Amino acid sequence: MSRRDIYYWKCDRPAAFHGTQTRGEADAQISLELEKELCRHFDASNVVLSPGAGQGNHLTWSAEVDGKPLFIRVENGPENDAHLAVESALLDQVRAAGVVTPRVLGCDASRSRVPFAWQALERISAPDLNHWFKQGTLEVPKIAFEIGAAVAKWQEITFEGFGVLDEHLRGFRTSYADYFHLRLDEHLRFLTARGFLKNADEIHAVIETHRGLLDLPQGCLVHKDLALWNILGTRDQIAAFIDFDDSIAGDPMDDLSLLACFHDAAFLQRALDGYESVRVLPQEHMRRFWLHLLRNMIVKAVIRVGAGYFDRNDGFFLISSGSSGATLRETTLSKLATALRGLREGSGLDILQPS
Repeated sequence: MSRRDIYYWKCDRPAAFHGTQTRGEADAQISLELEKELCRHFDASNVVLSPGAGQGNHLTWSAEVDGKPLFIRVENGPENDAHLAVESALLDQVRAAGVVTPRVLGCDASRSRVPFAWQALERISAPDLNHWFKQGTLEVPKIAFEIGAAVAKWQEITFEGFGVLDEHLRGFRTSYADYFHLRLDEHLRFLTARGFLKNADEIHAVIETHRGLLDLPQGCLVHKDLALWNILGTRDQIAAFIDFDDSIAGDPMDDLSLLACFHDAAFLQRALDGYESVRVLPQEHMRRFWLHLLRNMIVKAVIRVGAGYFDRNDGFFLISSGSSGATLRETTLSKLATALRGLREGSGLDILQPS
């Protein structure tokens, strides 16, 4: 299917929230078919699969293919989506821009041989950085700086068009404002109908007041799901950035705003310092920061409400140790309010509360 009318896949796909629910063991039939397909593709005599630890919307496996360690991702949604092939091409481009990513060792999103899309990546023997963050042992100032620098580096990659990328790595939308507003009314109506939001009209009005900020001449690469669980490494070193599946052609401040969905002013300041070590911040960068934080928090609220994240405990990757789903709900509302205030007032980072 085409992603032309998708703002964010997890909540806007026809099978909304597919893969966001807690799952048990990977489907045995998929595992059997995947094993045979990997044998054929790699001309291997022996493939051993074990379920992966991924908590995203793909099924994952660790694999040994004739003794070679791989990480396998499978998209088995009913839409027959082929976007893993797009992401595979992006991973190569990001690595060429000087940002470390896993090497793509195989990918078939055609579904011509098996009824699912699959991708085989270099397996990196490091946990995601959220593992260390939740333990309280992550070297936050150093890591935040390196994340900001990486964002600036991958912004060297630009595209024709805006928004979600097609198979030719062109954005589907003709203007950035068109992409930014895609499904915005639908998202606000959903949150209002579910009793989560009471000020949707106010949010919409403030966004419209700042519509001029969306007049971009060209879109740069935006990861669009930038978070510590999509970065692998040690307590003080990044090993790889992963999961560019939601990447778009968009605004330079979008990825930096995504960091603010989870982190405080000190973290964001170090990320901005890292960014500025590579490239100059764009004009009106703080207003654009708050505008994108607001839009991203609307999307995250839709996913969290729709997928029942507020009913989970701290074993879930989004919930801090010792916290609960109720805490996540309060934090989500607080971040929305902070983004709205920041956009209206043109605030600095200081209004971000500690996470």
